[in-house]
Amino acid sequence: MSEPRTTVTVPATAGERLRWAVADSAVMARRGLAHWWRSPEEVVGALLFPVVSVLLFGYVFGSAMSVPGGGNYREFLMPGLFGMTMVFGLTLTVAGVVADTARGTTDRFRSMPMAPSAVVTGRSVSDMVRAAVDLAVLAGCGLLVGWRSHGGLWATLAGLGLLLLLRFALIWVGVYIGLLLRTNEGASALYPLVLPFAMVSNTFVAPGLMPDWLGWLAEVNPMSSTVAAIRELFGNPGFGGDTWVAGNAQLMAVVWPVAMIAVFAPLSVHRFRNLSR
Repeated sequence: MSEPRTTVTVPATAGERLRWAVADSAVMARRGLAHWWRSPEEVVGALLFPVVSVLLFGYVFGSAMSVPGGGNYREFLMPGLFGMTMVFGLTLTVAGVVADTARGTTDRFRSMPMAPSAVVTGRSVSDMVRAAVDLAVLAGCGLLVGWRSHGGLWATLAGLGLLLLLRFALIWVGVYIGLLLRTNEGASALYPLVLPFAMVSNTFVAPGLMPDWLGWLAEVNPMSSTVAAIRELFGNPGFGGDTWVAGNAQLMAVVWPVAMIAVFAPLSVHRFRNLSR
């Protein structure tokens, strides 16, 4: 006797399709967080990175640094480290997507009766939770070494929101790059490319102290816009610059991520749907 066939009912209305997509995305997000939590070495490594960064850059390098216009260097540094942590999260997103693709997990998901956007959306949600944890640990380390936000509650929350917005935008960039790559070696090779993006910015030194051409590149770096904006919101020293982009950092801290999301979110979903083509 032949086995009975399972009939899958596809939601017909827009509201049903939306609920279907949200439910499937929640399942995928829980999967990503469960995998992270069940890898103690990954959890410990992710949480140690902020601590080591604060100690290394704040005390080892910080003793030789000065802030243009005066101010505590660690208060100048912490917003830069916040931004750098969000940017380095891009490599974690790429590595996770590539690992699923290499193991055939992504193909199995594509063969299941689930919303086409659920895999990439679930990935973005789980990575955002991890980013929030990283940010909380880093902020705690900053408080221990003397960093403070002087901008008030709402300005501080707005600054944290801009950081998470940048991370959210970079998640979609990472998902798309991860779907393009096929091997873990390719994902590993991405780190040397992300490092200059994070370093040629206003993270560690003011762009005005760099050669003119390098300072210009640092000021138009999307990460620099976010870092300058949160320095202003937190009341920390070091924001401002000579270019229009630097002078409108809070605006550009929204414009850059929104532009990246508008480009890479549709590309990621389209790439996922056409992986085998």
